[in-house]
Amino acid sequence: MGRTREYSNGEVTIVWEAKKCIHSGICVKGLPQVFRPSIRPWIAIDKASTENLVKQVKECPSGALSFYMNDATNKTTEKLQTKIEVLEKGPLLVYGTLTVTDKNGAQELKNRTTAFCRCGESANKPFCDGTHVKNNFEG
Repeated sequence: MGRTREYSNGEVTIVWEAKKCIHSGICVKGLPQVFRPSIRPWIAIDKASTENLVKQVKECPSGALSFYMNDATNKTTEKLQTKIEVLEKGPLLVYGTLTVTDKNGAQELKNRTTAFCRCGESANKPFCDGTHVKNNFEG
């Protein structure tokens, strides 16, 4: 079962959806003073500026991290230009706004970054769940 946590500094709220996280470490490498996986709470939102927090969250390859501005007048969703990137030994990343339709016809709107499984072993297909790391996926 996936957990969702929110962390706010008053200006911005970071949302973390555990089930989407593929543990790429990009957040930890980018802002190690904020994203601290061995400490609880693991996000110390007061350790960086709002601008730097937003910039780092936008780098999340799985979409596990997202944000919204707390100002009620600024709650619009940003539409991104579509871009596709193949990560070596990792998932296919699709940046932008897209609709994913599953085999049963259910649709899910994705906005920002979506990580699709390339190793074929994800328990959350078509999305990546980080299994490629355990299986030493080459690709």
